[in-house]
Amino acid sequence: MDLQAFIEANDAVESGDGFHKANNRLLAIGVDGTVTLKAGAMIAYTGDLTFTGKSSAEGGIAGFVKSAVSNEDSPVMEAEGTGTLYAAEQSKKIQILSLDEGESISVNGTDVLAFEDDVDYEINTIGSLSGAAAGGLTNVYLTGPGDVAISTHGDPLVMEPPVTTDPDATVAWSANLSPSIGTNKLIEIGQESGESFQMEFTGDNGFVVVQPHEEGGQMQ
Repeated sequence: MDLQAFIEANDAVESGDGFHKANNRLLAIGVDGTVTLKAGAMIAYTGDLTFTGKSSAEGGIAGFVKSAVSNEDSPVMEAEGTGTLYAAEQSKKIQILSLDEGESISVNGTDVLAFEDDVDYEINTIGSLSGAAAGGLTNVYLTGPGDVAISTHGDPLVMEPPVTTDPDATVAWSANLSPSIGTNKLIEIGQESGESFQMEFTGDNGFVVVQPHEEGGQMQ
């Protein structure tokens, strides 16, 4: 591939309003006002944008990615102005969800990449401290209208309840589901299975999103 062909094949197309995929691992956001995204996720932008880090979860902006074990957090930031913003996280694949008015989804805090200003959110901690320690289960309850971008390691799998999942591989679930944390039995006496905690989803409808990667494991 010569230089001109490379440029044309990978040209950054200016985004219109809302969220779009620049490619499978890059989010393009047409900003005209304010958008919220994970701190450090911006890789480039055009236009006139300013970035403000937020430090107060009570302020409705930051601290939604918080470890129950270490009390460390991955704060978010606001991008304000007019332009096109490009965001990514560790080459994870981008999934864009458009929420209707009053439509909600619960997403693992580590997998929230960005959301529009009109989207409301609420921070929730799932299960006991011991269960949260296994999966870092701080979740963000997002309610539309507006676009939400989440990131997944590889292609996600959507399943219907009843289903039991590994907390480290669980990305999101529909708002009508309320998972519980279960403790797995030992496969052999004196030997743990490596799957000590599990998320149990029950109900007649809804969905659960998992990814082919455990956040606590090693990247392949």
